[in-house]
Amino acid sequence: MSIYEQIADEVVKGKADAVKELVDKALSDGFSAEDILNNGLVAGMNIVGVKFKNNEFFIPEVLVSARAMTAGLDILNPLLAEANVKAKGKVVIGTVKGDLHDIGKNIVGMMLQGAGYEIVDLGADVSKEKFIEYAEKEGAQLLGMSALLTTTMIYMQEVIQGLKDAGLRDKVKVIIGGAPVTQAYADKIEADGYAADAASAIDLAEELLA
Repeated sequence: MSIYEQIADEVVKGKADAVKELVDKALSDGFSAEDILNNGLVAGMNIVGVKFKNNEFFIPEVLVSARAMTAGLDILNPLLAEANVKAKGKVVIGTVKGDLHDIGKNIVGMMLQGAGYEIVDLGADVSKEKFIEYAEKEGAQLLGMSALLTTTMIYMQEVIQGLKDAGLRDKVKVIIGGAPVTQAYADKIEADGYAADAASAIDLAEELLA
């Protein structure tokens, strides 16, 4: 088993300490930070994504794997920055104003990060102004909004209108998700896509940013 396969395997198992040890070992053996990221950490999270889609993994397992991946990424990030390795794209995510639910959003963020994107997580209860400010300031290619309540879901339309008013709508793709959200609602408010779960959110992001 190559060092990359070992790293991927420990990510899938959710063993953060083992991931850190293997990442350090790979670096001291002369492997590049970029290769360790793509062939080890991202490869591991890809397996997790497939298992999640196939109902072999559930939210607790995904969170544990994502934390293990993040432990490895924390070691690599400074080296990736030094080597000027660019992320696949920049994604701003948040749960909309009035809504404090963030587990689904957190999983999407972790899995997108695991897939090689740079994530700016605005947290929960995020106002239209804050979404727009960060989309512009960060030069985001993708904006992800989540809501778990039908009463807060309608705020997504305000954010999209705000992006139009700010002249940013052509520059940023918008994806939405959360329990009450549907494809029909996404179409109605002119979002670029809807994801029913974290694994499909990753596929959707890849598709929209390809």
